[in-house]
Amino acid sequence: MTFTHPVTLFVGENGSGKSTLLEVLAFCAGSIAVGSAELGNDPTLSQLQPLAEKMKLIWNKRVHRGFFLRAEDFFGFIKRNRSLRQSLTEEISGIEQEFRDRSGYARSLARMPIESSLRALESRYRGDLDERSHGESFLDLFQSRFVPEGLYLLDEPEAALSPVSQLGLISLIKEMIAKDGQFIIATHSPILMAIPGAQILNFDVTPPEPVAYDAIEHVKLYRAFLEAPPAFFDKL
Repeated sequence: MTFTHPVTLFVGENGSGKSTLLEVLAFCAGSIAVGSAELGNDPTLSQLQPLAEKMKLIWNKRVHRGFFLRAEDFFGFIKRNRSLRQSLTEEISGIEQEFRDRSGYARSLARMPIESSLRALESRYRGDLDERSHGESFLDLFQSRFVPEGLYLLDEPEAALSPVSQLGLISLIKEMIAKDGQFIIATHSPILMAIPGAQILNFDVTPPEPVAYDAIEHVKLYRAFLEAPPAFFDKL
């Protein structure tokens, strides 16, 4: 399988192998997994080891930037972010208690490195991700973690995004493409499938093969449904 475009989209029904291949690619590429353990130590991916051992990646340009993200891992990321904020806040409270009999200047010096870490965390993610909707914080994560020349492996990122937010994600992707970023995305979203210039691989056939946007079953189904919803409900 050759990835010839800055964006490659895996499309197909559930169980067609999209997510499995994406996970193995992330495993073999040594990608950082957002919100979970290192891929090699992630128990949910242990069954991929035999397949990963049989796969060989050939790079035009080896990169170590970027990340792998499954929609369900985002909850883990939020949890870790919340735990880190709480830990830093508790450290500051502990310093206040420990230095209560010292001068304000001494307390300020002791708090400085911890407060700096807390400010950096809040600045990177524009405050507390818990304070915003799931979709907003999902986009904030992408905006803060996308860097030039990165490889981004995304498994159904639309799960947390409204249609408008999906367009926002496409805008961020376009910015990274202009900076030599590469994306491989497994998706069920006709909106993401329409990313300009993307290579679309259909996993409903073996081996997966390129498919035109208008020929994707999901796209045809959505169009037919939106044109006449009652006709579908009458058949259920």
